[in-house]
Amino acid sequence: MILQALDAYYRRKQADPDPARRLPAEGLEDKEIPFILEISADGTLLDITDTRRPEGKKKIGQRFLVPQGIKKTSGIAANSFWDNAEYVLGLPDIKKLDASRQKNKEHEYRARLREMHAAFREKIDRLPEDAQQDAGVRAVLAFLDGLQPTALERFPAFADIQASNPVLSFRLSGDLGLVCQRNAIIAALTGENETAPTGVCMVRNEPATIERLHPAIKGVWGAQTSGANIVSFNLDAFNSYGKAQGANAPIGKAAVFAYTTALNHLLARDSRQRIQVGDTSTVFWAEEPHELETVIPDLFGDAPSDDPDRHIQAVQALHSAIHTGKFATGGPTTRFHVLGLAPNAARISIRFWETATAEKLAERIQQYFNDIEIAHADHEPRHLSLFRLLTGVALLNRADNIPPNLGGEIMRAILEGLPYPSTLLNQAVIRCRAEQRVTYARAAAIKACLNRRIHFNRSSEKEFLPMLDPDNMNPGYRLGRLFATLEKIQEDASPGLNATIRDRYYGAASSTPAAVFSTLIRLSKHHLGKLSVPLARIREHLIGEIMGGFDADSFPPRILPLADQARFALGYYHQRQAFFTKSEPKNQEESQ
Repeated sequence: MILQALDAYYRRKQADPDPARRLPAEGLEDKEIPFILEISADGTLLDITDTRRPEGKKKIGQRFLVPQGIKKTSGIAANSFWDNAEYVLGLPDIKKLDASRQKNKEHEYRARLREMHAAFREKIDRLPEDAQQDAGVRAVLAFLDGLQPTALERFPAFADIQASNPVLSFRLSGDLGLVCQRNAIIAALTGENETAPTGVCMVRNEPATIERLHPAIKGVWGAQTSGANIVSFNLDAFNSYGKAQGANAPIGKAAVFAYTTALNHLLARDSRQRIQVGDTSTVFWAEEPHELETVIPDLFGDAPSDDPDRHIQAVQALHSAIHTGKFATGGPTTRFHVLGLAPNAARISIRFWETATAEKLAERIQQYFNDIEIAHADHEPRHLSLFRLLTGVALLNRADNIPPNLGGEIMRAILEGLPYPSTLLNQAVIRCRAEQRVTYARAAAIKACLNRRIHFNRSSEKEFLPMLDPDNMNPGYRLGRLFATLEKIQEDASPGLNATIRDRYYGAASSTPAAVFSTLIRLSKHHLGKLSVPLARIREHLIGEIMGGFDADSFPPRILPLADQARFALGYYHQRQAFFTKSEPKNQEESQ
């Protein structure tokens, strides 16, 4: 189903009327080429063009359509008219050369280097006679015949090539495109792949030549930089009925090219149809052009610095589309696909796969934003991105400390309308207790988890509101409110304190209330004596209102289970937010 959906997406993009948005035709791929060797018709090297441009701390090369690359293994396999400097120029990779010297195997590496360069030349020599007569092919062969690596040193770009072993290709002087993009070469290379059917493709259900090794999928965060595979059989234990490698999952060459090209396109660095959620790379696409294809990353990701309102605008557009039943592009019944991928050694594991109509998907995403909606300070973002929610419950608020699988599990819960993972609630409570602080992100995560659990369990418990709910009688919630009130009394009585009761007692108050609340209430009476009479009465009245929800015989509870510790954190947060949004009488000293 996944491969069939990707194959259909490739066909859709191939039929796009805008050539700039079409995916490469079969036999070609979109490849980053950092350096281009500019040659004359007689093979003379005229210049080395550096196509790279700064992007953050890195330099990114320009992308070109080139003949599809060979799947690299431990053996020697050259690409057609493009490859790294080892193959194209026979130039050693500095790192490999140093490593071979340390192992006293330099001669072996240099012998392999000669074989690699010979394989690159042989690939061109095997072209049909018609292609051999092409001016570009003759120019490349003439360049290779007269190649002297020392002659390259006069070009400024050579130092970078020598240091990084980048991908290179050729361009004939006077041409706009690369040599490998010339019509004669494309026709020859795509024609040589046409062979008789050897089986039935399980994706397209038609006779096809079955692909033995599938091209690598690149762009999955944490996977090998050279790429990894979804379909792979590299050990005998994975084979069955005497079949080897790709024959165990028979997919035709055309379908393999289609699904890998489509997925690599979705996972590309500049793709507007992917987001990174924890360790899960998530991609989105529809069966026809649709607004959600590019809006979803704006919904879940952080807004770029040059457009800080993009996230808010995306959420507003989503609410508007659900309310009106209309999308800017595409209809409500359009089928939508979401695929979550994560690294697993040399393979890629499927974290989740969801197919739904655009309308249903939009409703589930809107429900997520309703779940995490909570009162917050004016300077904090109106809508929390999923990344900020995840880092908010991680140690030191760092993305590296987000628990494994958590991002994928949350995304699956959002897209399939399932309860949020227990890990999210546990992490939020643990971080609140460890740091003695309930933040915007943690409170939002706690509220979302508790409300989704109440809804799915069809519990009689009242769902939590975004703001303070004085009518909520849950003991954990009211204890959190009481703790926030006692802290505020202390702050009012002694302005400018470096530390409050929260810094010393939050952990105990939220887990073993009976151990500390008697002491805290006794201390509050001392603090109340320092307040102005009107303010002291307001605070005493609030304490009485909160305490009125407890049974005198059971207050304070001896322990609070984890779920009630979460309610404690939410009650504390709500009450603190209420203090900063209400207008109250000032202390006597301030009013004089």
